[in-house]
Amino acid sequence: MKTRKLTMGQAIIEFLKKQYVERDGIEHQFFAGMFGIFGHGNVAGIGQALHQYSDSFQFFQTRNEQAMVHTAAAFAKMNNRLRTLACTASIGPGATNMVTAAAGATINRIPVLLLPGDIFSTRLVAPVLQQLESPGSQDVSVNDCFRPISKYWDRMNRPEQIITALPEAMRVLTSQSETGAVTLAIPQDVQAEASDYPIDFFEKRIYRIARPLADRKLLHRAIVSIRSSKKPLIIAGGGVIYAEATKQLADFARQTGIPVVETFAGKGSLAYDHPQCLGAIGVTGTPGANLVAREADLIIVIGSRLSDFTTASKTAFQNPEVKFININVAEFDAAKHAALPIVADAQVTIEELTEALQDYSVDQTYAQEIIQYRQDWELEVDRIYQYNNQPMPSQGEVIGAINTFSDPEDVIVCAAGSMPGDLHKLWRTRNAKGFHLEYGYSCMGYEIAGGLGVKMADPNREVFVLVGDASYLMMAQEIVTSIQESYKLIIILVNNDGHASINGLSNATGAQGYGTRFLFRRDETGQIDGERLPVDLAANATSLGAYVIEVDSIQDLRVALNKAKSADQTTVIKIDVDFEPRVPSYESWWDCPVAEVSETNTAQQAYEEYQIAKRNERYFLEDKN
Repeated sequence: MKTRKLTMGQAIIEFLKKQYVERDGIEHQFFAGMFGIFGHGNVAGIGQALHQYSDSFQFFQTRNEQAMVHTAAAFAKMNNRLRTLACTASIGPGATNMVTAAAGATINRIPVLLLPGDIFSTRLVAPVLQQLESPGSQDVSVNDCFRPISKYWDRMNRPEQIITALPEAMRVLTSQSETGAVTLAIPQDVQAEASDYPIDFFEKRIYRIARPLADRKLLHRAIVSIRSSKKPLIIAGGGVIYAEATKQLADFARQTGIPVVETFAGKGSLAYDHPQCLGAIGVTGTPGANLVAREADLIIVIGSRLSDFTTASKTAFQNPEVKFININVAEFDAAKHAALPIVADAQVTIEELTEALQDYSVDQTYAQEIIQYRQDWELEVDRIYQYNNQPMPSQGEVIGAINTFSDPEDVIVCAAGSMPGDLHKLWRTRNAKGFHLEYGYSCMGYEIAGGLGVKMADPNREVFVLVGDASYLMMAQEIVTSIQESYKLIIILVNNDGHASINGLSNATGAQGYGTRFLFRRDETGQIDGERLPVDLAANATSLGAYVIEVDSIQDLRVALNKAKSADQTTVIKIDVDFEPRVPSYESWWDCPVAEVSETNTAQQAYEEYQIAKRNERYFLEDKN
């Protein structure tokens, strides 16, 4: 057997270069490169290897380890999980900085490879700098934190162990049902050790992404259930987009007349003006979507994990005879809500349903309801988008200005706070990849780093990053990386001097917005209820190298958006908005517990309302198909 003598770090890079995926006859190089920050835990191993192979494998600097994983995840999501980036960090804080974003990748079913440095395998010089010592075991490090949030986890204590570990990592990363964060902890001494690796290990490998067919009997049962339904409803999740099944869904919905509602990850499954599109469902849903869901007798779920926001904490479906059909590549998700589980590819399954149901359509009364709900909602969006001449613009008006200005192929990026909910309802999607939100983990700080990943995935699209002041203060550093790599972003920095989303939630639970405004502490009260803090976010963005425009009105925002689009570098548009005007909730509820006993009247009243609303929560335990 022919071999090559390489360090483990060198062998890892050589292996990653040769990994490809193929779907529908189209090949993609799986790894577009590696993000990293070097420290003593990886500089001599992975760092030396990246330097050695710098002509054939791209390395990207980053300013924060958490941010680089967000960027890699956004890149992978934009590529429908057919490509990603690896991430390397040093031992200790460098490694644990990646934990938050790793959890987000796994929760959102997005492939990212993490290569954190680890303690010395020999243990001779322990405790090494930044090492966590455990009196109960010498075989533990901070990298064990990654175990519960990784879809595959391993520690390489010998250089030859990667011969079996890396193929397993690739199996998980390229799996449409099992993908997420994969962590290979690599001790700093082992990274630099050499071994004789088989030449075959570095041959080109192609992982073919199959489109599995549904079980014939289960598919037949699904067809029978659809034919017998009076008010069916489709919930389109992210799996529709990842399976590249948006055209098939549009054709199926138009043929049958079945209305379609969208999750956060699934928004864009249909264009907003498709006649069967009712928009967002659930806690952040439109009135039509939630009213139809309430009365539906059949819910056809395609590619969704049915989170509590989608199901309105299991209050969305109130028809006592409601049935569920779940189409998903993951058996785990397909079985939820006691559904008829169709474990199959979304694209081919929708095609088969379309063929089998050529003579089926919803009745005229139901079809007319859908038309009316759509018309009413478009009028409501126009109302919110319309400039109201108040002293400060509202968040809804800002969203309207950006949506109206943007082109169909442009991308909006957001993550946490109240803006994702408003975007989910209000954004008029015209392209399957035009709406990019991280809301499975709702991770503050994702926005700018995620926007960078989106731009890296498709530099020809204009990327609008919508970020609030609170998220911006957590993680704005990747502005520097976007400038370094010439990936232009348009960042709309919306400032309301606080945590507006949690303020609303605090008020709803009776806590009166406590601790959610960015204000001085007053000596008179001892509370954080004084004047606004003098934080100059525009100056901060300027210091990071961005071109910055400050605006005070929606008219000025429109002018600034034009300037930003013609600019050749990352541009930050900073605008202050009114803290209070909020886009309403429509026909929905979210289970956020309220204090059972309290001395405040607002909390007591909130608990009474909570108990009433909670009565609508349901268990779904029986497959009625």
